[in-house]
Amino acid sequence: QVQLVESGGGSVQAGGSLRLSCAVFGYTYSSYCMGWFRQAPGKEREGVARLYTGGGSTYYTDSVKGRFTISQDNAKNTLYLQMNSLKPEDTAMYYCAATSRDYGNYCYMLREGDFGYWGQGTQVTVSS
Repeated sequence: QVQLVESGGGSVQAGGSLRLSCAVFGYTYSSYCMGWFRQAPGKEREGVARLYTGGGSTYYTDSVKGRFTISQDNAKNTLYLQMNSLKPEDTAMYYCAATSRDYGNYCYMLREGDFGYWGQGTQVTVSS
């Protein structure tokens, strides 16, 4: 059974940094897409960043480009999201997700529904 466990959320002032982690357990495929999504109160969940574990290709939504970095540690089966220059509008519950199959370098084309595995979420709060 695949499990994704996020950690690293918290409260920070605007301009600060946080690093989110997502530990992956029980995954049998060697290559798949992973992503970070977020949902703010009263808003729909949106994709933040994606990564193809087989080749490291990364994709970001425009609002976080240059501030957030998605990365992986294959030895630890862990996905990271380094968030710098945080803004109050980054406040949200952050979720990591993984696909249940290998989409190659087409992670950027996937819809939210294509991610079959989800973590429980970790809260990020940025105060002004």
